[in-house]
Amino acid sequence: MSFHTRLLSQTNDARMGLLGTPIIQGCLRGEVSLPSYLAFLREAYYHVRHTVPLLHACKAALQERNLWLQGPLDEYIEEEQGHDEWILDDIRACGGDADAVRKGSSGHATEVMVAYAYDTIARRNPLGFFGMVHVLEGTSVSLALMAADQIQKPLQLPDAAFSYLRSHGTLDQEHTAHFALLMDQIEDPQDQNDIVHAARAFFRLYGDVFRSLPLPNADARTGAATAAGATA
Repeated sequence: MSFHTRLLSQTNDARMGLLGTPIIQGCLRGEVSLPSYLAFLREAYYHVRHTVPLLHACKAALQERNLWLQGPLDEYIEEEQGHDEWILDDIRACGGDADAVRKGSSGHATEVMVAYAYDTIARRNPLGFFGMVHVLEGTSVSLALMAADQIQKPLQLPDAAFSYLRSHGTLDQEHTAHFALLMDQIEDPQDQNDIVHAARAFFRLYGDVFRSLPLPNADARTGAATAAGATA
């Protein structure tokens, strides 16, 4: 069994835990709202803006046996430049306040996920960062394009509000194939185990980010309560 195949197999239950979060399942059923989508974009911005710094940190921390990964990491760095700005553009296209997001701070779940990524690189094994790549890019391929359609139609948002989801979903189809080839070149058992360990952790942490987002039905109840209070 190749390492990438083992990675998929040994993280599948954790992946299903992420995909089973209420907001993802609701989105796939067409249960969406603008506040929920804006909250997703906000938290996406706060972790995506760390992608390039994390890649640089991973590259700088590579052990001698893994210096061959410097080239692939440089390619990732080049391809990931500016993706956080895509998200701010999407927020603007939705009528949100992109400047406030840029100046603001993430929710707790996103902060913890980002902190875990830096800690994994600095304290455990820099290759553990590939566990985060596996989670974020694998999830993008399976969900991003479908979710964009499910969100756009009922909310009647312009195409300009989905540059992150659609572009990332398309790019990550290419990245996933490249990622599989890259993982199959990692032969050290400890490196492999550390990537699996990190991926399982990131599935849980990314799931916590989605669990922190407001559900569309919660938005509706809040709006109804507000309206009732205004007429009372």
